[in-house]
This record gives sequence, C-alpha cells and structure tokens, in this order.
Amino acid sequence: MGANSSSISELPENEYLQKLSGSEPISENDPFWNQLLSFSFTTPTNSADLKLLEEATISVCKSLVEKNPRTGNLGSLIKVFLSRTKELKISAECQNHLFIWQAHNALFIICCLLKVFISRMSEEELQLHFTYEEKAGPSSYGAECEDLIEELLYCLIQLIVEIPLLYPCQHTDSNWWKWLCSWYRGRYSGGVTSALGYAVRDITYSISLEAVTTLIVFLSCQLFHKEIVRESIIHRYLMHGRCLPYTSRLVKTLLYNFIRQERSPPPGTHVFQQQTDGGGLLYGIASGVATGLWTVFTLGGVGSKASAQLEQCSPLASQSLLLLLVLANLTDTPDTPNPYRQAIISFKNTQDNTAFSSSNPHAFQINFNSLYTALCDQQKSDQATLLLYMLLHQNSNVRTYVLARTDIENLVLPILEILYHVEERNSHHVYMALIILLILTEDDGFNRSIHEVILKNITWYAERVLTEISLGSLLILVVIRTIQYNMTRTRDKYLHTNCLAALANMSAQFRSLHQYAAQRIISLFSLLSKKHNKVLEQATQSLRGSLGSNDSPLPDYAQDLNVIEEVIRMMLEIINSCLTNSLHHNPNLVYALLYKRDLFEQFRTHPSFQDIMQNIDLVISFFSSRLEQAGAELSVERVLEIIKQGAVALPKDRLRKFPELKFKYVEEEQPEEFFIPYVWSLVYNSAVALYWNPRDIQLFTMDSG
Repeated sequence: MGANSSSISELPENEYLQKLSGSEPISENDPFWNQLLSFSFTTPTNSADLKLLEEATISVCKSLVEKNPRTGNLGSLIKVFLSRTKELKISAECQNHLFIWQAHNALFIICCLLKVFISRMSEEELQLHFTYEEKAGPSSYGAECEDLIEELLYCLIQLIVEIPLLYPCQHTDSNWWKWLCSWYRGRYSGGVTSALGYAVRDITYSISLEAVTTLIVFLSCQLFHKEIVRESIIHRYLMHGRCLPYTSRLVKTLLYNFIRQERSPPPGTHVFQQQTDGGGLLYGIASGVATGLWTVFTLGGVGSKASAQLEQCSPLASQSLLLLLVLANLTDTPDTPNPYRQAIISFKNTQDNTAFSSSNPHAFQINFNSLYTALCDQQKSDQATLLLYMLLHQNSNVRTYVLARTDIENLVLPILEILYHVEERNSHHVYMALIILLILTEDDGFNRSIHEVILKNITWYAERVLTEISLGSLLILVVIRTIQYNMTRTRDKYLHTNCLAALANMSAQFRSLHQYAAQRIISLFSLLSKKHNKVLEQATQSLRGSLGSNDSPLPDYAQDLNVIEEVIRMMLEIINSCLTNSLHHNPNLVYALLYKRDLFEQFRTHPSFQDIMQNIDLVISFFSSRLEQAGAELSVERVLEIIKQGAVALPKDRLRKFPELKFKYVEEEQPEEFFIPYVWSLVYNSAVALYWNPRDIQLFTMDSG
C-alpha cells in the first residue's frame, strides 16, 4: 500500500499495520511511528462506516491481541501518543502543528484497538497488555515503570479540559499563529481566516472528540457483562489517584461542550488532506514521512447521508453528553462516592456568590442561563432528557433556578411533545419525560404559573385545533392522552401511577381549565367506569361458572378489579381536590361534571368511593338545582353564567376536607439496575463513530429488528 492507496480492502495487507501487529517489538523511538501516523482522513461518522473498518482490520487486531503480550507494541504506540501530547503541551510557541496531527492519528488507532481488546478480554487480561516492559534500550518516555492505563486516562482527561477549540479571532496574538499565517500567505492566495481558521479548528475539534470517544471505549467493558460492574480497574483510576483532581473540570467541560453545540467542521476542510497542487497546509512539512498508513482515507463522503446529518448537529456535544451520563452512573465504591455524580449534583450558577460547601471538593460554577437554553433546545434526544431528569432530581440549585424561570414553557413544551408522540418514543424516554413533569408538579408555584401562560396554535396537537390554551390545560390534555394510550396499549401500571400523581399534584391549583381539558378529565373517568363494569361482569360470570368445579383455577379478575378501582379512586380524588380548592376558578369542569352526571351514580354507594363521592354529589346536586330553577332550553353561555354565580353562593363549609394530594418522586432502590443499561443502550445506539458487534452485547437485549 503506497501513498496513493485508500481502499479499505487493502488494510489487512498494509505493511505498517502488519508490522504493528507482528512478532517484532517496536521501540517508541523507532521512525516507524512517524510513517504509521502520517495519514489524513475524514473520521468515520456512523456505525456503518465503523463496521466496515472493523471488519477490514479484524485480522490485524486479532494478531495484535495474540502477539502484543510478547511485543508490547500497543504500549509503545501509547507511549508515542503520550510523548506527542506532552510535546504539544510544552511547546506553547510551537511553529509546527505536526504534534497534534500525529497525536490525533495515534489516538484514533489506539481507540480502534482498545475497543477490540476490551470486547475480547477481561480487565485483568487488558492490564497485562499495558504492563510489557522492554528489556533493554533507552526510553524517551522515562525509565521509571509507569502504569500506562492510568497515564493514558490522565492524558485523555487533560486533552479534553485543556485543548481549546481554536479560532483565529481568539489567537491572533500568539506567535505561533502569526508564524502560521505568514507561512500560509507565502504559499497560498486567499483568506487566512477562512481556510486556515477552519483547518486549525478542525484538528483541535477532532482530537477533543477522539479523546471523549476513547474514554467511552475505556468504560465500555460494562457492555459485555450482564450484571452491573461495581468494581473495575478503570473505575478505580478515574475515581482515585491522578484523575480525581480533574473531576470538576472534566464535568464542567463536558457540560459546556453540550451547551455550546459546536458544529462538526465542514467535510473537506481537514488540515492535512492532500491538495491537488501536490501538498496542503502542513502536509508538505510531513511529506518526508507521509508514505504511511493512509494518505487520504475517506469513509463516507461529502455527499453521504451521514455527513449531511452531521453538518446539522454537534458530534462533540453528543459524545460529551454520553460520556457525562456514563461517568455520572458509575457505581459508588465502599469508601468513595462517585465523584462525577457528586460534581453533577452540586454545581452552582455563575451568578451564585455563596461559598462552596467544604464537604464537596468537586463543586464548580456554570452559566445556568446557557444550560437552560441548551436543555430546552435538545429534548428531542433521550440523553438530553435523561440529563434534565438527573439535574432536576439531584441538583437543588438547578431545580430552584428552573422553577424560577418566567419562560418555563420553553422547557415544558418539548417534554409534552415527547409524551404526545408516545407511540414513536422508546418507553425509557417516555418515563423520563413523565418523571420530569412529576418533579416539576411537586412545586405549587409551578402548578399556579403554568395556568397563567397562554399558548397560541399548538400545531403538533392533532386531536383538536387549539388556537389558545393555557400551558396547564395543555399539560392536563397530554397526560390524560398518555393514560388513555397506556390503558389500550401497554397497560403499564408504573406509567399510570406517575401520570395520575402529576395530575394530583396539580389539582388544587387548577385554574381556568380549557373546556376541552375539562371534558377530557370527565371522559377519562367515563372510560375507567366502562372498564370497571366490564371487568366486574367478567368476574361475576367467572365466579358463577366455577361453582360446579372445584378444580378449575379462577382468573385473577380480583386483582384487575382492584387496580381499576385504585385508578378510579385517584381520579375522583383529583376532581374532588379541584372542586374543594378552586371550584370558582373552573366553571368548565363543573359544566362537564353536570353534563355527565349519570356516570357518578353507580359509585355513590360503592364502599370504596362513598366518602369521596359526598363532595362530588353535593356539587352536582347544588348546581343541578340551580339550573332547574333557571328553566329549560338554556344556552351554554347561560349555563356557565349560572355556574359562576353558584360558585360564589355554594357554602364551602358543607364540603368535606380531605388531606392535600401530594406525591413526591423517589427513585427505587438500586436505581443503577435501570439507569446503567439505559445509558449504555443510548451509547450503543447514539454514539458518533462507535460500533460494537451486537452479538457481543450482554448488558441489554438487542432489538430483533
């Protein structure tokens, strides 16, 4: 394979890859590494591209797995990478961008190899591949025996937190930038900012993305275990030792990567791609060693679907968020709580001047306004919704800030849209969205304010044209629709419980309910009533049929009936809570109640509902009497007017007081049993430029499709 070769099919026969995976040890000082690492490529951007690459190089990887314990070539490659990054950090006035180019290429190869190694061996075996020591010969990396795994992890974290995404406007005062501009002008015509600026940003963006990706790969051993990994060599390095002091900086950087949503550099702007005139920027500097692995290696094309999609998103932001979620869900060790989770639950707003607690050394500050905007904009993705859930549930500073926002609709509307399109979403995404609403409705201020926000023309709500409706009424409509969908499709008791809990939390603050929202509340009760009667009839018939047979097992209708009656009881309590606390604010609910008054007859004497029906029955009787006194053939407007007048005259002391309906979300015991498989399923399905063979995955069940 020469300088002009770029076919994936040729990679297994490539002389440099063969030497890397061969039987001969290669010192980190060998000129071979300059040849191996002097290639330019468009980084693979989707799992299809990565699958092609992995299938093409699997024989090379297998050979390296077999021979590396004797050659130590993986360790040499890692030491070369570490030396390149070390030189890069020391050379602040660097007049040559070769170090970061080769560091990126080395890291790309390391990441590909690590992914294969980790999927095929235990952590103990992996550690053996990092502990090879060359018996003789000088080492540019240091004579002392270093733990390469910890050193590599430490270096990756430093790259993420210390390598900025460079722009010309930010670096025009640096000497190396002035030299680079001068050098570029001497060789090419055209604007330095447009060509060179994109080029430098491109390579720094790429190495930042590659560092984040490699950290995810390091932690991916969880994918290949059915049980939750609670003790891990990688976890120990990340939560102790040299990496620990970087905890808050890493979390902060990953959050800001998510917030900024920096676009992927346009395809074709890579700083080291070969140009038609015989050499591009800095490519000529390395031309003496550019006969290595690839000269121009492109997976996917400028016009490919994957590239077009990436132009509309931020791979670095997406990958950073996935890494943040993985780190936040590492299990605690017996002596140390997860420091990344501690950082996430304690960071504060940049405008908060209160002192940090000495009990948490990982706290930091971040711009809450920017974070809020990003969270509002990104809720279409599971991982952004999961981040929002974590912050609202665990970080009291974020929760207080969000609840104080005067534009809360910007956050709530995307959550409602997730629930509205429930049939298009996976169940975990729906759960997270619903729990977010439940957490928000725990606050009375939120429950009042959402009825003051008036929305115009909700285009995604298809059942009915909503030209004007309050955010509170829309929330009620969507939650009720979710309950009805669940009753007819999934029949998930957990979903029912959380939907009803959110409605119950809001019920005392219902204000000016839209007529359609009021109708849907009563319609849901009607649906439950019909279902109750059907199950009751089935239970009665089953009981009669079983009287003559002692051996026939009885269907468990009693359990079904009990569940339905619990839901009916909750709906009656929600209606009662609204009537006793804010009847005069909700004439449309009283109207709907009177219109469907016959629904409630059967529950008046039922022992499970008799107490709660007293208030509802009183309200129905009181307003029915006033309507009868007003005469027949009343218009809707006249009925509503009578209801409004009656709401003032109704003696409130006749309504029985019940305990306030308040439900608080509490995570179940061992939440990691849910969240860790969920997070890794997001990584598996959403990570940029990462592919794992589905047959190797043990943590969760793969979709058959």
